[in-house]
Amino acid sequence: MRAFRLAYDGRPFYGFQRQPSVPTVEGALFDALRELSILPPEADKPTGYAAAGRTDAGVSAVAQTVAFECPEWLSPRALNSELPATIRAWASADVDADFHATHDTARREYIYQLYAPPNGTAHRPLDGRPTIDDNRAADAVDALSGHHDFHNLTPDDTGTERDITASIDRDGDVLVLTVAAGGFPRHFVRRFVAVVQAVGTGNKPLSWIESLLGDDAVDPRPQTASPEPLVLSVVAYPGVDFECDSRAAASGVDAFGERARDAFVGHRVSTTLADHLDDAEDNL
Repeated sequence: MRAFRLAYDGRPFYGFQRQPSVPTVEGALFDALRELSILPPEADKPTGYAAAGRTDAGVSAVAQTVAFECPEWLSPRALNSELPATIRAWASADVDADFHATHDTARREYIYQLYAPPNGTAHRPLDGRPTIDDNRAADAVDALSGHHDFHNLTPDDTGTERDITASIDRDGDVLVLTVAAGGFPRHFVRRFVAVVQAVGTGNKPLSWIESLLGDDAVDPRPQTASPEPLVLSVVAYPGVDFECDSRAAASGVDAFGERARDAFVGHRVSTTLADHLDDAEDNL
């Protein structure tokens, strides 16, 4: 039994979990294992297989973890030979036969890159949305942190009580929100972000959070923030020592670096178009 760390850009995929007729991270993983003759054509999944979590469509990861029985020779580098460049295995660990990648997780952490220019910024926000007050956003994060019943921030009916650790940091026009817990109900982190944004922009008062954490159902529930800025950043397993495959990790640096370059160029082009149209009368 071996566990593998996977990093992937989730934007081209319809989520992690395998689905018919659409590309998913798990589907690409199973295709790679078939090409490597590890997963027989008639098998549904590898023996002992489990994954740390099921990220939604568009959500990325740097620490997704899968575990299954495999030959001694299967290294992250070998696995990458059949994976698309948008998915990179970069570390592995031999684990006990009863290891379960889902149930044995002690802590999960997500990072959300929220585009949110601060109040008083001299330039026009790219998306035209209101700027944000950092102090109000930080107060919202504090109010949502700790042990609460988050039934108003998820469609789940059970498992809604969680002990949440969260932080918020400013990086230029981006607020970086880090949210950690032993586990999360569905859509929780994205609704957490939407609540912080609503309070930070002044669309909702801080007292709104008190009602969200109360016993009564709130209608409507908070909106769900877009999935693309969300990254599964940490999955912790006590007593499991992962070994980094340096060449496999380097291939990920190259692959995701190319995608970052292309995205940066796209950002510059789109910004140029927006700026010229913002001053359209002067550019006739």
